[in-house]
Amino acid sequence: MDVSTTSHEIFSADVTVLEGHSSEVFACAWSPAGSLLASGSGDSTARIWTIPDGPCGSIQSSPASVHVLKHFKGRTNEKSKDVTTLDWNGEGTLLATGSYDGQARIWSRDGELKQTLFKHKGPIFSLKWNRKGDFLLSGSVDKTAIVWDTKTWECKQQFEFHSAPTLDVDWRNNNSFATCSTDNMIYVCKIGDPRPVKTFSGHQSEVNAIKWDPTGSLLASCSDDWTAKVSSCFLYSS
Repeated sequence: MDVSTTSHEIFSADVTVLEGHSSEVFACAWSPAGSLLASGSGDSTARIWTIPDGPCGSIQSSPASVHVLKHFKGRTNEKSKDVTTLDWNGEGTLLATGSYDGQARIWSRDGELKQTLFKHKGPIFSLKWNRKGDFLLSGSVDKTAIVWDTKTWECKQQFEFHSAPTLDVDWRNNNSFATCSTDNMIYVCKIGDPRPVKTFSGHQSEVNAIKWDPTGSLLASCSDDWTAKVSSCFLYSS
């Protein structure tokens, strides 16, 4: 397989810089509903930017408007509330954020706090809506993953399979998903099942991220062991 080594310079006129955060920016996500971009930062805020239409260069004269989503009370940022992950629902009407305080928060696209979810006992490093939008999945340093019912905002099920922090989660379909951890393991789980329906143990170090292919039959993973792997899940029946 030939790999192109050609590089193309991106000129400053083709770049729009969104400024306002006062610390590292850990996550960003486009809304599926339009020109909204969410960002999460170590300054204990998330921001929802409205990006004007047109080339990036033209935005300089028409700055992006922004909603600031504060994860702290008062005027002092709390480092325990760093926003580490975020994800839009499929309609782009709700934004979920996860933070270092172990809480997941649900916001409207206008920046209004709609719900706060308490159950994790450690920082949340990943959270994802399922495609249908009836469940939200979160993974935490407390070694667990939680499925939240978005109709009641209650915990539907907590999965306690890992022996170390959960680093990433990803839905396979509306009812099953995978989790990965610093324990080198990947588990495929299904709502209502008390045990993993499939286990992958091929990595030799922490598994940092996982992603299903569109068919839900292949799972990609990447690790501190210097490898990325693609694992077949054909034998798993949904």
